Amino acid sequence: MSSEANGLLVKVSQVEKVFHRGSEEIRVLSKLDLEVERGEFLALMGPSGSGKSTLLNLIGGLDRPSSGTVQVGEEQIHALSDRVLAAWRARHVGFVFQLYNLLPVLSAERNVELPLLLTRLSKAERRRHVTAALEVVGLSHRTRHFPRQLSGGEQQRVGIARAIVTDPTLLLCDEPTGDLDRKAGDEILTLLNALNRDHGKTIIMVTHDPHASARASRTVYLNKGQLSTTPPD
Repeated sequence: MSSEANGLLVKVSQVEKVFHRGSEEIRVLSKLDLEVERGEFLALMGPSGSGKSTLLNLIGGLDRPSSGTVQVGEEQIHALSDRVLAAWRARHVGFVFQLYNLLPVLSAERNVELPLLLTRLSKAERRRHVTAALEVVGLSHRTRHFPRQLSGGEQQRVGIARAIVTDPTLLLCDEPTGDLDRKAGDEILTLLNALNRDHGKTIIMVTHDPHASARASRTVYLNKGQLSTTPPD
């Protein structure tokens, strides 16, 4: 996995996100600004419903702001067409989910291979990438196992291997330890620290757990649509 050069990677400027429920307007993010450096491990905290996952989805190109701009690297991703945005997302973003999102009918190695099916890599090249990703997360001995044969921590490791198999620019983690006990959660956080420290991965992690956020290099707090460097009262 390659390292990124230092410098600004993510710039969110004056972003608003409004949802509509019938005639009701729900403003989730309000004139929000955020900058993330390459190689940073950022924790994003806040109360339930504060918009943490919404902000993560905007940065990852899964959603678009109602207004404002989202830039990742040199790309103004809020302005990309759906087709170009999908291709950009497949190349530049790895997602790690709380509930793993593994396909139960596929082995660990086949689950990890899924993002590579969108590329032009040959079967042999895909296999090499999958082998490398599973080795990074310490699951070389579990490649043929199915999700039901793996512990929760091992399933999350497979999820992380799937997220890094394309060597993405940005790793976005939404409550990656939220479904794990403390021991398994600590192992996942140690793995994320290693990906950040040893492989230069830029990580943005949504979490409600101060124990998890303590592993990040910086923590910001989202409350009532705004970011702060201090926890809300």
